[in-house]
Amino acid sequence: MRKNRIDDLETLKNTVENLTKSTAVYLDKTAVIEKFGLKTAWQGIVYIFKIRGNPEAEICYAWSSPKEGSSKRRYYAVLKIPPIDSPEKAVRAAIVRDYKKKINES
Repeated sequence: MRKNRIDDLETLKNTVENLTKSTAVYLDKTAVIEKFGLKTAWQGIVYIFKIRGNPEAEICYAWSSPKEGSSKRRYYAVLKIPPIDSPEKAVRAAIVRDYKKKINES
């Protein structure tokens, strides 16, 4: 059964805090559609958090996606550090990282 958005927000907040070793405060959310050619590579909501106590960044983008072949979800948190300056670029960077990881494991 799919968790509701409030549960997702709390899980994402916890993910951000655990990964950044910071305190996270929800700021906003935005819809993102990342395409590769005509194919949609990822579509969903990216949550934007203000983080306090992290020396690298003040903003973190977070979202979740279903795990391939599973009913579980994978959680992402990407700091707003150049060249990452938008939710779209955060998603794009995560897609590229996952793709490279998949290639290296093959």
